[in-house]
Amino acid sequence: MKWLTNLLARLYATYALIVFICTMLIMLLPMWLVSLLPGPRNIRYFMTLGRAWMHVYMPLIFCPVRVKGKAYFDSDQPYIIVCNHNSMMDVPTTTYAIPAASKSLAKEEMKKAPIFGIMYKVGSVLVNRHDPESRKRSVAEMKEVLSDGVHMLLYPEGTRNKTDDPLKSFYDGAFTLAIETHKPILPAVIFNTRKIMPPGKVFYALPHAIDIHFLAPVDTTALTSADLESLKERVFKTMWEHIEQHWKQKA
Repeated sequence: MKWLTNLLARLYATYALIVFICTMLIMLLPMWLVSLLPGPRNIRYFMTLGRAWMHVYMPLIFCPVRVKGKAYFDSDQPYIIVCNHNSMMDVPTTTYAIPAASKSLAKEEMKKAPIFGIMYKVGSVLVNRHDPESRKRSVAEMKEVLSDGVHMLLYPEGTRNKTDDPLKSFYDGAFTLAIETHKPILPAVIFNTRKIMPPGKVFYALPHAIDIHFLAPVDTTALTSADLESLKERVFKTMWEHIEQHWKQKA
């Protein structure tokens, strides 16, 4: 029956791609138009459209998103949202679930991608990780995003987690940003996206419901650079324990 599963997974991946392209073509013009607005209005309207898009797209591909913890968001407070990263499906999931405008960190070369370049320029802070000046500019831009009242979404594991552990070790960036800006960190945990797109498989996907849980914010107003490691460890432990608690049902 393995051959049948592989066949169905590739047929489903084809279907999901076709639906994505069709819905993207519908959304492309309005998203491009709002991208021309001055910031931060451009990102607010842009993400409103993106959220509406994902609220249509995800049910159409039979991957409903179930969200818990929205009550932790204060509408007057920008957060540094830190999230686990298991597959490419994490991006549409967070777009669906985050209840306000947000930007993420993305590779600078993505701005050259046909069509997607527009989306990345507006919806992301772009960085060349190999260029110290680019990294410095990206930090300044992320601080500006937060000062505009827009959330920053960061994946502290850096790359997708292809291990058997709930999380990979965290990089310092999100936590340094939180300490320097005194903005709260809001942990988020996604379940089941790895079941949709398993690591190591090419053009292979299977439908599955997705769960995303937002956890209690972590205050950073009194922290200094000396608290970096303890902050990172605290958030890591919180997310690890939450994943383990729900592992059997959803991981």
